Amino acid sequence: MVYLILVFITAFVVVLYSTPALIKVAILKNLIDSPEEDRKIHKRAVPTIGGIIIYAATLFSFSLWYNIEEIHELGLIEDSVKEFKILIATSLVLFFVGVKDDIIGTAPVKKLFAHVVVGLILILMGDIKITGLHGVFGVERIPEWGSIFLSLFTYIVVVNAMNLIDGVDGLAAGIGFIATSFFGTWFVFGNELTLASLSFSLAGALLGFLVFNFSPAKIFMGDSGSLIIGMFIYVLSTKLIEYPVDFLDKFWVHISKPNLAIAALIYPLTDTLRIFIIRALRGQSPFSADRNHIHHRLIDSGYSHVKTVIIIYVFSVATIGISLLSYYLDPSLSLVTVLGCSGSFILWVHFVFKKHSKNKKTSKKIVDQKI
Repeated sequence: MVYLILVFITAFVVVLYSTPALIKVAILKNLIDSPEEDRKIHKRAVPTIGGIIIYAATLFSFSLWYNIEEIHELGLIEDSVKEFKILIATSLVLFFVGVKDDIIGTAPVKKLFAHVVVGLILILMGDIKITGLHGVFGVERIPEWGSIFLSLFTYIVVVNAMNLIDGVDGLAAGIGFIATSFFGTWFVFGNELTLASLSFSLAGALLGFLVFNFSPAKIFMGDSGSLIIGMFIYVLSTKLIEYPVDFLDKFWVHISKPNLAIAALIYPLTDTLRIFIIRALRGQSPFSADRNHIHHRLIDSGYSHVKTVIIIYVFSVATIGISLLSYYLDPSLSLVTVLGCSGSFILWVHFVFKKHSKNKKTSKKIVDQKI
């Protein structure tokens, strides 16, 4: 257990002390994002390669404190080493795709191809896949072909969801920190210390990055960070969903694991689903850039970057807490409750935005009449 604290602290310290140097290099090499497009909400040039240090710190800390002795004692050495190799191989592919996109850009089709390749490696070679709904809507297991399709779809959605919410200072890093901290805590209760170690190494790296990414941001994570975070979160959430109930105590056995995973990722999933529906209704590509995200709506309603991300943090933590009510509820009813919270949050943001827009128009009308 003590080494989990070391994992977290190591990743945090590496990012904390390495990021200033990375910022200097990025500025010297002009690896920055300039606010030239109207949809961008930052007003100054900011380095965009923060994902490099997040990835490096996560891998360094996880590898350094990888508890091989404990794994050997449990007789899981072969499976654990296989998963470790798969994680390294797939994360490297995504890392270089992200770095290329941050520096010179990457065509959406090429990025999608990379996602499909990485997803299939994780699913087919790493066997990191969703095999069923575990009681949600009365469904336990699904056919193999359905498992592969659902897992690949989930992987692509989660990775792109984390990428799409990286639009406000501290948002993607903060949501990633909340999710990975929750996953790490859950795996501790499940006595799965290897996955807990991966969770806390990424959580430590993200907390260290937040020191520089919180408003006003001195550096952005870019695709090199959001894609890696999304991939690791897919792995952790899938492992949580598929974790054998035999290793859990009575409390966690009665809580729906799919609902916990959805609750931990509620904001990126909610925002992505909402934005894709809006774009589809307008006949636009689901990957086209705009200012229709929930966080953009909050900022356009007069909230600052800090207030916006804090509101979303509170929403995310509250939804995780509500998902624990599945201890008392049927899994399907618990999912409906979690989705109901998401819907209520969207309606609240819509109401706040409409009210602000109405007040703004009224004020403008009064000013025009005076003129």
